[in-house]
Amino acid sequence: MNRSGERCALPARNSRFFKRDGYYYYSTREGIDIGPFDSLNEAETGASAFIDFVLHAEPQVMACLNRYSRAA
Repeated sequence: MNRSGERCALPARNSRFFKRDGYYYYSTREGIDIGPFDSLNEAETGASAFIDFVLHAEPQVMACLNRYSRAA
């Protein structure tokens, strides 16, 4: 399924969730790995909360997030 605004063929996408050393993490579009979580379900809930945060964040908050994500 295409994302909002995408009109071309679907690009290859990787899962944002991964497991390392027995814990689950998710990767953000900003290139930040967030975790650890004890289960995939907890990681999915965390990713959903992060997306909601990003969608509603003030512009200056997003600018700060972008600045620090590039430094990581």
